[in-house]
Amino acid sequence: MTRKYKPLPQLTGGIFLTDGGLETTLIFHKGLELPHFAAFDLMRTVEGRKALEDYIEPYIAAAKAGGFGFLLDSCTWRASPDWGSKMGYSAEALAVVNREAIELLVETRERHASPGFPMAISGAIGPRGDGYVADALMTEAEAEQYHAWQIAVLADTAVDLVTAYTLTNVPEAIGIARAASKSNVPVAISFTLETDGRLPTGDTLEDAIRRTDEATGGAPAYYMINCAHPDHFQHVLDSGGAWLDRLRGLRANASRRSHAELNEAPDLDAGNPDELGAQYRALTRRYPKLTILGGCCGTDHRHVACIGRDLSIAA
Repeated sequence: MTRKYKPLPQLTGGIFLTDGGLETTLIFHKGLELPHFAAFDLMRTVEGRKALEDYIEPYIAAAKAGGFGFLLDSCTWRASPDWGSKMGYSAEALAVVNREAIELLVETRERHASPGFPMAISGAIGPRGDGYVADALMTEAEAEQYHAWQIAVLADTAVDLVTAYTLTNVPEAIGIARAASKSNVPVAISFTLETDGRLPTGDTLEDAIRRTDEATGGAPAYYMINCAHPDHFQHVLDSGGAWLDRLRGLRANASRRSHAELNEAPDLDAGNPDELGAQYRALTRRYPKLTILGGCCGTDHRHVACIGRDLSIAA
């Protein structure tokens, strides 16, 4: 039986906050080891699950304080076949961890959601390769085949949608969108941008969105920007165009460093939470369709709390 999905609450009006840099927070602030940046591996133990539960609570508190909704993202960004194999997971074990990660979010939603505090559950997926570098590019068909397995597993859970984060290239975005369509699950596409506001492949954001929409019949529910500081892409948004109507979410980095610099840095550049909050306020005033807001590398609950505070002031 084909599952019928409800309209996504984050697209029906109002702001939805989400979390920050899950992996960088767990590694640098919590002192946890995440081989291959794979937070899903924490699901193996009671202590790991508790760490994931504790991690999300201050973000939810920030959303409640501002009167916003909240988007719960699963810890499954790395829980796809190639990365799971590197971690020693069988296909069966990997399917289990994807399902259990969503169950953990269902429990969280049951504790917090109310008519006045809407929450949506997103099954997070990531690129087959590096989220910073456009290496070993797949064809659209190869990308669809690769991601179809994880998307099908997530579509059979309580997710409201799947979200593909840190995508570096258009063919992978197209393949993911097509796989999601075949699994009948809504999908959001989030592109990594470099310091020049372009994808690591050199494509403009406008072209990436346009090509993905044209190749999939507009299948993605919406698009997002992630893994770049606002200073890196402000000029891209200022260029204008109808394509901006498809851009609904933002998860910026705390740091102005390039991806190469972040990869080589021994420390965590947390930037300035107050400054980031002010930049989000300015962006949402200018581009009111940006309503799904959180952080990426280097951000934590302080950044999202500042974003929520400044958005409340703007309202």
